[in-house]
Amino acid sequence: MNYIGIDIGSTCAKTTVLDEHEQVLFQDVCPTGWSSVDTAENIRKQLVQAGFDPQENVVVATGYGRVAIPYSDKTVTEITCHCAGAVYLFGHQTMGVIDIGGQDTKIIEVAGGMVKNFMMNDKCSAGTGRFLEVMANTLSVSPDQLTVLAAGGSDTSISSLCTVFAESEVISLIGRGEKKENIAFAVVDSIVRKVASQASRMDLAGKPVCLTGGLCDSEYIRKALSKELKTDIETSEQARYAGSIGAALFAKKKGKKS
Repeated sequence: MNYIGIDIGSTCAKTTVLDEHEQVLFQDVCPTGWSSVDTAENIRKQLVQAGFDPQENVVVATGYGRVAIPYSDKTVTEITCHCAGAVYLFGHQTMGVIDIGGQDTKIIEVAGGMVKNFMMNDKCSAGTGRFLEVMANTLSVSPDQLTVLAAGGSDTSISSLCTVFAESEVISLIGRGEKKENIAFAVVDSIVRKVASQASRMDLAGKPVCLTGGLCDSEYIRKALSKELKTDIETSEQARYAGSIGAALFAKKKGKKS
């Protein structure tokens, strides 16, 4: 038997399959789209095609769309799953985890391999992937292109933390003829300052800090956040799958189909 973890987030859905030895057999990420129910069905079909039929393997669901997965054997909160996934990926029993998601940013304090404390930014999209996406669209570039542009910019800032007002600031900067690189720098700097402000309210001093979520692939964001927090932040190629990995680990703990 294998163990399936599905993390349906606001922007992307991540799937991980682990074997008895907790080795990764399968991973995939796809857009969540407007319907978590449709996404869950598409994931089911993909798993069947890959040889991991949910009817024959234990499934644990997490993320905001976890209740939309009718074939899951159990649901677990995303904070708990992200903690377990981060411990699996980075090997620290005590650490801080920063997960920058599509609609929220989670700061998790881990002690003894378990969640000790956490904070979520879930009422405003500032400091999230959605904020980056909106600003990238305004600049007519992709989010990845925006972070690349940001590395070549400087000396520009966005004062508003509200996405709507920040977008107006970006439009004003464009109208003034500001270089695209400098505007991109201002956007990323705004995200980094927002996330660092959240993290500063948690007890992370002297502990390893790890970056997960959709923006973990950006080396520029990792470096900028490291500089702001005055610590070298770790990440991994698999860090965006932390939630689904954690869910798969809980599937293994469950051990059998419902």
